[in-house]
Amino acid sequence: MMTSFATLTIGQAPRSDIMPLLMAHLPAGSVTHVGLLDGLSTGQIEQRYAPAEGDAVLVTRLLDGSQVKLAAARVERGLQEKIDVLEALGCMTILLLCTGEFNHLHANNALLLEPDRIIPPLISSIIGQHRAGIVVPVESQVVEQANKWRKLAKAPCFAVASPYLSDDHTLTKAAMRLAEQGAEVVVLDCIGFNRHHEDVLKKHLNIPVVLSNVLMAKLAAELVV
Repeated sequence: MMTSFATLTIGQAPRSDIMPLLMAHLPAGSVTHVGLLDGLSTGQIEQRYAPAEGDAVLVTRLLDGSQVKLAAARVERGLQEKIDVLEALGCMTILLLCTGEFNHLHANNALLLEPDRIIPPLISSIIGQHRAGIVVPVESQVVEQANKWRKLAKAPCFAVASPYLSDDHTLTKAAMRLAEQGAEVVVLDCIGFNRHHEDVLKKHLNIPVVLSNVLMAKLAAELVV
């Protein structure tokens, strides 16, 4: 049965890697979990969403735990179709589980919570003139993310570590490079990062570590009825 609140991941639902984190704030019986790639085989995913050379890239997790790269423009079209279906089924609040930047997603009546529109201004208002260090999953996103974080008072620095592929050592090295560049807070800007990643970094860094998905879950929890 469709609930009035839904999460929408660009991968496959439910997201077992981050579900404990999300459900610490969202009541289990009041949320439906939907994925863009639900029911699709590896071949079908490749056919519909594989990025071509020069495409903006998003990464996500499949049910088997593997990472997959997707063309951002194709993902946006697919997400809009899912949003339309969710609205038609009576869903009134949709939490997008992707921190990628989208330009044209919309809902007619439902509240659509997009991390790319909420997290950067929220981080900006929190840190003010301090410098943020942003961890993204793939190298190509360093350039792509520049526009998303353009309104920070001080230009952020970036490092690359995937929550789906990187081990703790790789993630720690990436975050420490940010600290060496003057970052005063580290933002783990991929939905796939979880409390384990945060805890690992807090052992090595003397600066705050922020999970984008926790911020979104806490905000979304206020809208569950």
